Amino acid sequence: MRKIAAPLLVVWVVGSAASVLAQAPPALHRADGPGAAAAEAAGAAEVIPLPLLVGRSTVIDVGSPIARVSLTDADIADALVTSPSQLLVNGKTPGTISMLVWPRGGDLRRYEIAVQRDLARLQGQLVSLFPEESIDVRGTGSHIVLSGTVSTKDVAARAVDVAAGFAGRREDVVVLLQVPPAPAPRSQQVLLRVRFAEVSRSALTELGLSLFTGPTGVRNTLGRVTTEQFSAPDFADTQWNKDGSGFGDPVKNASGKFTFSDFLNFFILSEKYDLGLLVRALQSRGLFQSLAEPNLVAESGKDASFLAGGEFPVPVAQGLGANLGISVQFKEFGIRLSFTPTVTGDRVHLRVRPEVSLLDFNNAVVMSGFRIPALSTRRTETEIELSDGQTFAIAGLMNNTMTQTLSKVPGIGDIPILGYLFRSKAARKDQTELVVMITPQILAPASPGVTDRLPRVQEPFLPALPEGASLPPPPPAFGETPR
Repeated sequence: MRKIAAPLLVVWVVGSAASVLAQAPPALHRADGPGAAAAEAAGAAEVIPLPLLVGRSTVIDVGSPIARVSLTDADIADALVTSPSQLLVNGKTPGTISMLVWPRGGDLRRYEIAVQRDLARLQGQLVSLFPEESIDVRGTGSHIVLSGTVSTKDVAARAVDVAAGFAGRREDVVVLLQVPPAPAPRSQQVLLRVRFAEVSRSALTELGLSLFTGPTGVRNTLGRVTTEQFSAPDFADTQWNKDGSGFGDPVKNASGKFTFSDFLNFFILSEKYDLGLLVRALQSRGLFQSLAEPNLVAESGKDASFLAGGEFPVPVAQGLGANLGISVQFKEFGIRLSFTPTVTGDRVHLRVRPEVSLLDFNNAVVMSGFRIPALSTRRTETEIELSDGQTFAIAGLMNNTMTQTLSKVPGIGDIPILGYLFRSKAARKDQTELVVMITPQILAPASPGVTDRLPRVQEPFLPALPEGASLPPPPPAFGETPR
């Protein structure tokens, strides 16, 4: 029995080409001999595709003893002769190379080796890690291409990290993932129901008197004493006749009449003594309630304001000397409300700034002929967090005013005891309290807002009220908004 020894293999690298020889005779390496003819045959040989994965191997059976093997780039794939007619090809890195095999006594064979990564395994990992994303994996030479659509940029970055770990370098990953534009967040809106209630209490006390004679006088003398706090009687159509034209001549006859505009509280007239007395002693109390019900809608985080009042002109000097000019600026007054709602879940963080201001002419300033009133202002500012539909109130904004007036006849009004008959005085006390009640309500996206219809409230015109009763306020103009 004869033994056939395996041929001796010699491997060398010239440039970027590696060749494997199996006992090649020297005539094969000459440019003009059988080697040149073999090279021409290699160009005309049929190309056999040979797909291969990185890190995987395959065995090629040539069918006859191998004389020589040549590879384009041994860094992409290498070949090892395991038997006289078989080759073991190993894939190393992604790429495409050519492999030429010269069998003994046969035609030259040409293989096109395409080494690729196992993208199916990477695709499976991405589907397992990101099941809700649409990520497609493809290979182009030595690069991995990720395409498709992902929900966020964070998901895209993590998918690239997974592919970079599979490829070995992040530079080998081409990212073509698209992130759709996020829809604009729907801002929540807040409906603010506000109730302004201003209760004003006033008390007035007046005391005064007036002395006067009859229309013909006392012993031909007419007289009247008053402090002008109220209207005193006037003399009208007074006539008299004298015996002579001299000074101090007796009066023969006299006539006249009274003119009254108000008999006040107490009136006495003695026709026998021609003397009369008017007394005014009044004490009054009043209660006034003012109610405003503004309803405002604002986006979360945006400011909204409400003003029920007016503006008054204020002169402002501009320039100096001969260039001095007067311009007019308008200042606002009335009931003002500014608020900023911020929705956090089912709660509303509210910043509220209510203010009530009135014109105060008692403290007015006169400048260059202009009478500029002052402003009596009550304001507050607070921040609070409420539930949807919860109400809070701001109360205790009090305003107390006390006014007292004394009128008297000079000289006589200063006489002790007797001077009280020639004096009149008035005292007025005003007390005002402001109450603000605020109810925030989060509007649903499909909410019609405050109301889908215009309010039609029927209010009576000057109705007759029983004594001691008051007219109840009308029901709210806007009903509850559906949530």
